[in-house]
Amino acid sequence: MTETQRQLTDHLRKNIDQMPPRLQAAAKYIIDHPADFGLDPIRVTAEKIGVSANVLVRLAQYMGYGGFQAFRSPFRQNLATDNEEFLGPAWQTHMHAEGAHGQLQAKLARNEQNVVVRSLRLMRPDTAHLAIEHILGSRRCFVTATRASYALAYYFSYNGRMAHPGIQLIPRHIGSATDDLLDADDKDCLLAITVSPYSAETIKSIRFAREKGLRVILISDSEVIAPGVEPDVAFNVSTRSQHHTSSFTGVMAVLECLIGHLFDAGGKTAAHRVEAYQKAREDTGAYWQPNKLPKIRRK
Repeated sequence: MTETQRQLTDHLRKNIDQMPPRLQAAAKYIIDHPADFGLDPIRVTAEKIGVSANVLVRLAQYMGYGGFQAFRSPFRQNLATDNEEFLGPAWQTHMHAEGAHGQLQAKLARNEQNVVVRSLRLMRPDTAHLAIEHILGSRRCFVTATRASYALAYYFSYNGRMAHPGIQLIPRHIGSATDDLLDADDKDCLLAITVSPYSAETIKSIRFAREKGLRVILISDSEVIAPGVEPDVAFNVSTRSQHHTSSFTGVMAVLECLIGHLFDAGGKTAAHRVEAYQKAREDTGAYWQPNKLPKIRRK
């Protein structure tokens, strides 16, 4: 991101609360989607936001620009940042030169890059394909994890169930995962996430699932986590970190790829299900839409 775009984005953030509702909606979209804003024609951007093209022109003028093109220009110049892999390590070198905090940030960033790249490199296409076959071929695919990993399991189940409604997060209601597996059988599967130090609850769930004939998909930092844990599909991820707990960026990268595979395999049916979810959320007011809020009279 160039200094010009950074300054402009910061200016939008600082002034967004003072803008009229429709300008707020446009400003938020630009902050959240700078690459799309730099690439799309003005009418396409307006349609995505749900405002008229004139609103974008007014926002440009509000920010002190003579026209829309001049306002969008810094974002167009930064479209190359969508190809981060071609930018090389120069940005880390510059960051490292910014004092002690810059050196630490560069070190942390380099580690997370390595964690993600190694985890994705170990994610073989045939292994991913087999995992998707098990998930989509199951009546129910239970997803389990504990502690920090539970947040990742929730994320996967929340998004994945739009591709396959049979995906279920366990444990539910602060219970035990084995409670939710009592009526499971060989028509179901289990996706488990655990990294060192391994969760005793998750290991028990995997063993219990195997006894009941479920297919087991495991995401972990080791191929051997405990006796009796023999998954049908295993994804080995890197969890190395520069602090005192594990890094989960590698796990997240693998989960994101699995979600992508799920939606690709789900085709139009999965796409229509996402559209239905979105419509239901919009109809029930789940999303905050500043351009539809009533005007507030200021005294």
